[in-house]
Amino acid sequence: MHHAFIGKPLEGFAEFSMTVAAQGAVLLKNRPRTLPLDELDTIAIFGRTQINYYRSGTGSGGAVNVVSTCNLLDAMRERCGARINSIVAQSYEQWVISHPFDNGGGGWAQEPWFQQEMPLSDDLVARASLVSNKAVVVIGRTAGEDKDNADVPGGYRLSDAEYAMLKAVCQRFNNVIVVLNVSSIIDMSWSEDPALRPHIGAILYAWHGGPHGGRAVASLLCGDVTPSGKLTDTLATSLDEYPSVACWGDSVQNIYQEDIYVGYRYFETFRPQSVLYPFGFGLSYTRFTLHALRAELIVDPSLSLQFTATVDNVGERFAGSEVVQIYLEAPQGVLGKPARQLIAFGKTRVLQPGERETLTLTVPLERLASWDDSGATGHPNCWVLEAGTYRFWGGNQVRNLQPIGVQGEDGYVQPMLRVVSCHEQALAPTVPFSRLRPGKRLTSGTWLEEWEETPRRKFSLHHRIHTRLPSALSLTGDRNIRFADVAQGRADMAEFIAQLEPEELACLVRGEGMCSHKVTPGVASAFGGTSDSLLEKGIPLASTADGPSGIRMDNGAHATLMPSGTLLACTWDPVLIERLYAMEGKELQRNQIDLLLGPGMNIHRHPLNGRNFEYFSEDPLLTGMMAAATVRGIRSGGGIATLKHFACNSQEQARAQANAVVSARALREIYLRGFEYAVKEGGAMAVMTAYNPINGHWSASNYCLNTTILRDDWGFQGIVMTDWWAKMNDAIVGGDATVNNTAAMIRAQNDLYMVVNNNGAEINAGEDNTLTALADGTLTLGELQRCASNILSFMLHTQVVKRGEVPKVRVPIITTDNELYIADAIKIAPESRLRYTEPLAIYIPHAGAYDLLVSVNAAAMPLAQTATNLLFNGKFVATIQTRGTLGQRVVQKLCRVQLEPGYYRVQTDVIKAGLEIDWLEFKRVDS
Repeated sequence: MHHAFIGKPLEGFAEFSMTVAAQGAVLLKNRPRTLPLDELDTIAIFGRTQINYYRSGTGSGGAVNVVSTCNLLDAMRERCGARINSIVAQSYEQWVISHPFDNGGGGWAQEPWFQQEMPLSDDLVARASLVSNKAVVVIGRTAGEDKDNADVPGGYRLSDAEYAMLKAVCQRFNNVIVVLNVSSIIDMSWSEDPALRPHIGAILYAWHGGPHGGRAVASLLCGDVTPSGKLTDTLATSLDEYPSVACWGDSVQNIYQEDIYVGYRYFETFRPQSVLYPFGFGLSYTRFTLHALRAELIVDPSLSLQFTATVDNVGERFAGSEVVQIYLEAPQGVLGKPARQLIAFGKTRVLQPGERETLTLTVPLERLASWDDSGATGHPNCWVLEAGTYRFWGGNQVRNLQPIGVQGEDGYVQPMLRVVSCHEQALAPTVPFSRLRPGKRLTSGTWLEEWEETPRRKFSLHHRIHTRLPSALSLTGDRNIRFADVAQGRADMAEFIAQLEPEELACLVRGEGMCSHKVTPGVASAFGGTSDSLLEKGIPLASTADGPSGIRMDNGAHATLMPSGTLLACTWDPVLIERLYAMEGKELQRNQIDLLLGPGMNIHRHPLNGRNFEYFSEDPLLTGMMAAATVRGIRSGGGIATLKHFACNSQEQARAQANAVVSARALREIYLRGFEYAVKEGGAMAVMTAYNPINGHWSASNYCLNTTILRDDWGFQGIVMTDWWAKMNDAIVGGDATVNNTAAMIRAQNDLYMVVNNNGAEINAGEDNTLTALADGTLTLGELQRCASNILSFMLHTQVVKRGEVPKVRVPIITTDNELYIADAIKIAPESRLRYTEPLAIYIPHAGAYDLLVSVNAAAMPLAQTATNLLFNGKFVATIQTRGTLGQRVVQKLCRVQLEPGYYRVQTDVIKAGLEIDWLEFKRVDS
């Protein structure tokens, strides 16, 4: 696995990521003569986040080791030099030395949402205002995996110190620019505060822009780049206005009672008065006009609507880009519809003053359809177009729209009900609950909120599954057909799989990790040839790596960290995102990694979800198109993307147990729709299921989700894997879930369990029930072979197969340092076990290969992650990794290492705090 470029970031990738970061920042407010800064402006920057600038959210979605970073203060100094107020800057630089960044101790999910803020004296602010005519106030927030945000000061709301800072600055400055370096949307009620509003000239949502996000913001503030980002979420007047707030965050069950009315679909239909900044909103330094909007019906090659819109840059000074957004107003019919639904969007190129561009956007007619889960139209479980006029609106945000006619009509006229496609009932709830729908239309033009009973499951899972069991291949034993024969067309897949014994098949559906020594060091997993017999048959080892924002290697190797998913979606520019992820694909290939565990693409159901920064939007079309661009980009660069978390990962609180109770319609139209676009428009080939149950069945063992919808309805042909250490319950009867129930996972056609401990697949270290279920008839051989076929057919598309490598396991060769004489070195003989202490020195008397075993424990909860590098004489040997063990000791076969006779100093390098090593054992494997 030695490779000259592993751990060396792709040239130009970080710079392009910084360019993209500037495109996703959203300008919410800009009074005349505030932004951009001009050459006469002198600027005082307040807020400690100017120094401790957030590059990403926390957890696996941002844990990328980068070569360098640049905070906002340094970026502004680079750009503006002496015009940055040095007295204020030095005050903050001195203060953060005595009040260093609080990472919560470095443990998993321990970092706080905000950092303690420096108290501001009126004297400092007053002196600053004498020499600086504008002030920038930076406010920072983070959240992430296993840690939702909270509606508390310093979380969703401003802390008392932050509000005091804003007030102090606004008392002395009349042109205050607020930069929000945040993971996701926060409370914005302070922007309307009478004490602050007259003095705040500009507000910029900068999000998390990666390690050089500070430079991206500096380029925006100084006018080198014109803001063009648009909100992908609705900013309401308060958190209580979001329709999910009453049914979010529970540890047992969350009822999605708002149904399809998520985000702007809710606000535009029922409560437009509760919106502070609408979906799709974002200002520019220049002005655009949008005109000549029209639509026509296209019959060939398929029924679709073609929209055209002309955009003019009518400003005088600045070039810029504008986003055209097309919304649907569907007839209410018997199903009920949102007042507005995004159906198309496009972004212009950078237009110079006086320049124009005409965009053409094509919308297939089925995109206008609604899912009938009740049979109210007479066609249950179908996509339908109800009779009536489908009206269209175009503009640059959901509140700034003009009507679009269709060939002389007010819209597209559907004279009678049209059934677009028919399906089986799938994933319907079993729990009774009422869901929201529009009732009577009010004189204001909005709709009265009404409630209806949600349709429940009517079919038998037992009957569906048992009548569709795949036939088993007759076992042939080894016929000397190797995987390369399949890859090169000399044999077919069925012939190859028929050779595999049940024990081999059971091994094949187990991934190993994290930080497997068999593949690129420090990555998330290895899968495929995880046993000697599978390797002998030529099945290679493929590898996966976190995450949506770049390659995470827990051994400390470097990669490129990209901006957050929310920022990327705020560009509204799939072409740009595809270019960005093409570079990610190249960096994957450079590091010999086959799959990236991203994009993350769950819907922003609630503003406090800790992982919203990884995800794109409250809207499924925007989510799906961004995900499709990500998938295509990674593929063009040589890697493969993995869609996650499938599905309804809407909170981190109790993420592995809280049941999402949601209607089939909301699933089809909102929570699964983005995944469907990524499969059909992007050609996605890998999916990761979520931890949570949906309507009683855990995602990893949910037959409706993974077979009926994903494969049968969408035509997905690829691999489905669990999230790491996921639970499964019975695919038919549901019930309690365990990490051992891989038989239910296989039955649901979730192909691969991630993960067992390194070197644990062959010995069934996770003690899963695959073989016992096969023996007692609760799982069939055909089902297990079907997952094997999915995995191996998928592997034909991986780089490890395309490279044509002979499968083998990396064995590091560590040289001794005999000049290092250690008097108290412990002499190691074969089968030696020694208690681990720091420092540790050993003497190896005999050359040879040694298997290293290690006993570790971590006090944290089961989904927390810890990692420590093991070094011999300063050279990397392996990464020891474990999830939280609640303090219980876990024994791992770490790796095999080639050692010479001599002295070794054994050291560790902590990557993620929380792991304790109890003992090391050396087993000599040759004589």
